[in-house]
Amino acid sequence: MSDPSLVRFRATLEGALAHLESRRQEINDLNVFPVADGDTGDNMALTLRACLAEVDRLAAVDRPLDEIGRDEIVDSVARAALLGARGNSGVILSQLIRGAAEELISRPGELVDPVLVGAAMARAAQRAYASVRAPAEGTMLTVVRDMAAHLASRLAHMPAARLGPDAEGDVQNAMLADVLEEAIAAGEASVRRGPELLPVLRDAGVVDAGGYGVIVIFAGVVAALRGEAAPELEHHAPARITHPEHESSTFRYCTNFAVTGDGLDAARYATALEALGDSVLVVGDRTTLKVHVHTDDPEDAIALFDGAGEVSRLDVADMRAQVARVRGLSGNGAARAQTSGALAVISGAGMARLYESLGCHVLDGGPTLNPSTHELLAGIHAVRAEQVVVLPNSANVIMAAERAADLAEKVVRVVDSRSQQAGLVAAVALRPDAGAAENASAMREALDAVRTGAVAPAARADAAGRFAVGDAVGFVDDELIAWGEAAPTLEAVLTALASDAELVTCIAGEGAPLDADAIERLMPAGVELELEVGGQPSYWWLLAAE
Repeated sequence: MSDPSLVRFRATLEGALAHLESRRQEINDLNVFPVADGDTGDNMALTLRACLAEVDRLAAVDRPLDEIGRDEIVDSVARAALLGARGNSGVILSQLIRGAAEELISRPGELVDPVLVGAAMARAAQRAYASVRAPAEGTMLTVVRDMAAHLASRLAHMPAARLGPDAEGDVQNAMLADVLEEAIAAGEASVRRGPELLPVLRDAGVVDAGGYGVIVIFAGVVAALRGEAAPELEHHAPARITHPEHESSTFRYCTNFAVTGDGLDAARYATALEALGDSVLVVGDRTTLKVHVHTDDPEDAIALFDGAGEVSRLDVADMRAQVARVRGLSGNGAARAQTSGALAVISGAGMARLYESLGCHVLDGGPTLNPSTHELLAGIHAVRAEQVVVLPNSANVIMAAERAADLAEKVVRVVDSRSQQAGLVAAVALRPDAGAAENASAMREALDAVRTGAVAPAARADAAGRFAVGDAVGFVDDELIAWGEAAPTLEAVLTALASDAELVTCIAGEGAPLDADAIERLMPAGVELELEVGGQPSYWWLLAAE
């Protein structure tokens, strides 16, 4: 049977997501609990996007949306929310959606009216509270519970809260919008009370980001029902960066993944995960679980499910890096929205600054440039864009970067940069308004036109007796071409690279024995020389010729 309520459901879901996206940065700026990592708006938006994508997937299969059963839609959407959720706020939002879906499924044939909405909101609040092992008041949990309580009270005094099966769509829309707007008002009051209930909020001078996100979502629903602008909501000042009291000082990685199998016991796994970290959420059913945990050992968390089911949708975020980024943005305005960004694996403080000046997010690969897959995945997550290009900057990192790209929820392209100096040339091609595929293509084209060189102190003596430990060794691409004293070795590399080049960039590392003037005297005439300080270990100079 055709049900126009299902078409309305998609419209309201789209309206909710659109309004959330419009206030996403404002929500991020409020985020201090449970970790001040500035991603609550991002995580809630990801959950709603997963829901909308699932509705569109169902509609694209073989029948119009209004011919799909309500039970099938809400059950599929609830599962999509579960699998698409990331972070505390995203997982709790998925449980709000699941609770509402359970109530809708339990009442087949009933038209969606204020009474059914009130029951769904109450069930949503119950489900969300049950999913959190140590619920904190003053958060989005409290806000939804207060909204549901207000709606229940309002319905008890409402003369005509039910709709008959023949109710016109316009009447249904108007009635639902009116009661939801009242619930929003109750939600705003609850959000304002949050700092009284949660000292972390009071100390940071903010309201709860997740709670505010909930009322933003409902305001978007009202806008869609009325076909007009969303109701005005109070704006809130961002967190005071001088009061960053609540950050995860114990655990580093926010780890999220799904597990599919049979006979999965959420409670048993939650207990085991608490031995590895905190902020544990394990939600779902006996065939599908979504796991969220703050831990120092993502691999150990995943290993708990060995043999129990298939792990997928892995997402790891470095919360310490996120907190540092939030502090860096504070007072300078929010980061400009961009289509895609880049992640560069680097070593050296100066090298980090060079990449950041080109708009890249950097991941410190240590002296050996050898980050783990999970560190790369966390770095991808930290890029402020949903499409990411990864510059591994070492042949040894390419495979791990490709694995991280496969695991990431974002659109990711890996560009096979094999050195930091080559990666810098590629990074110049980054355009934040272009997609990852387009940026990756431009970067590969830049790499095709670059030659690289390096001069380093020899770590071991040459078996053929050409050089001793500590002597300079010079390379062009991967070929050893010179050795001995630092100056003539560098001169040989510069001369080789300068052939057919217009520009040579020379990046000084730790302990480089020649100053800028000395290097300029070694450069062949007619070729521009650009000198930079990278601070990289192991290499005195890294060079690139364009």
